[in-house]
Amino acid sequence: MSQETLGDRIRNLRIKQGISQAQLAFPELSDSYISLIESDKRVPAPSVIDLLARKLNCSPTYLVSGVSEDIVDELRVTLEYAEIALQNGAAAEARDRFAEVLSHSDALALPEMLRQARWGHALSLEAGGELEEAIAALKEIAEGSSLEYDRDHWTRAHVALSRCLRERGDTSAGVQVAEEALRRLSVAGGEYTDAAVHLGATLLGCCIERGDLVRAGQLADDLVVRAERIGTVQARIAAYWEAAYVAEMRGEYERGVALAERALSLLGEDEDPRNLSRLKLAYASLLLRARPSEAARGKEILLKARKEIEGNAAGEVDTAWCLAELARAETLLGAPAEAVELAQQALDLLGDAPRRTSAWALTVLGEAYVRLGRRNEALDVLTRAATHLEEMESTRDAAQAWFDLAELMGETGEETHRRDAYRRALVCVGL
Repeated sequence: MSQETLGDRIRNLRIKQGISQAQLAFPELSDSYISLIESDKRVPAPSVIDLLARKLNCSPTYLVSGVSEDIVDELRVTLEYAEIALQNGAAAEARDRFAEVLSHSDALALPEMLRQARWGHALSLEAGGELEEAIAALKEIAEGSSLEYDRDHWTRAHVALSRCLRERGDTSAGVQVAEEALRRLSVAGGEYTDAAVHLGATLLGCCIERGDLVRAGQLADDLVVRAERIGTVQARIAAYWEAAYVAEMRGEYERGVALAERALSLLGEDEDPRNLSRLKLAYASLLLRARPSEAARGKEILLKARKEIEGNAAGEVDTAWCLAELARAETLLGAPAEAVELAQQALDLLGDAPRRTSAWALTVLGEAYVRLGRRNEALDVLTRAATHLEEMESTRDAAQAWFDLAELMGETGEETHRRDAYRRALVCVGL
């Protein structure tokens, strides 16, 4: 990277082209102002940099950074390729291309490109299921972003960080990140913005995961009120989506379906494909619980969502979620053998680390084993599901999983283990 200053570059280009300070300045600027810029005693405004770049036949980026236009073009092409790969679901390829930009010797001189590459790299790590690395990258981005000067980027970073912490199973940390970010946003006067709604939705999701349904219900109602007051489509989609999730957790499946349908009705053609496929997954999940008789319709929605997931930035987690819900649909449709195969595919994608989606897949797998009469295998996977949920502080879901397990143990006559499962269910709900 060049060690020249902005003033050095302007002076060298001017001299190379054989023009004086007065000629460069005329008619918009004064020659004394050009002298101050060249001696680095004045920092020109962006509009002045654009003007001087036109007069000196170079790019504004070169004047500011000293990086040649060829290198800037090369890095820009790499970034564009990385973005396309991420949108197309090629998370590993996107990660490598973003990393290529980050490691370039001239990247530090191009702050906007550097920021874009860091953000894309973090999202590609998340999409690829590399949650530990994604969390580390997002923490760095969140700490380095400015609420005052770039509220949207600051908010996106905290939303993504809270989301990844929650998916990893560290729900308390996810709550802490979202709560503190929402507090700071409110202090800055942004409590009625799209950003505040997205942060509120993130916090709400963590509260649900932790089993705090009372607070989740209050947050959901407040979120809908805020979103409808703001009036933007994105805010309303986020609010209805999360409120539907709360309704599902509270067993209000029909209300959840209605809220999810309201969110879906607002989605446009330009919506983020990943959000669209996720909302379809959430809707199908609610439909399977609210209206088991419509399992065939739920399966059809899931199959379409699966095709969309394969063509966008969704990673292993979204794919596994879809497979687990397809397995649930197959169980309802009387095809438990097919359900076992789909649930196993989901678990193979996710690996051994405890995750919310892993717990869901294990639960569905256990249900399918029960239908097949394979009770020992059902006991094993349901125990793993309950343990995963407990480790991730998903107290309500963990309690339900232990209760279901106790009922199954009662059918098999394992009274000692049955009592232990009931005890763990009660502990999960604070009794």
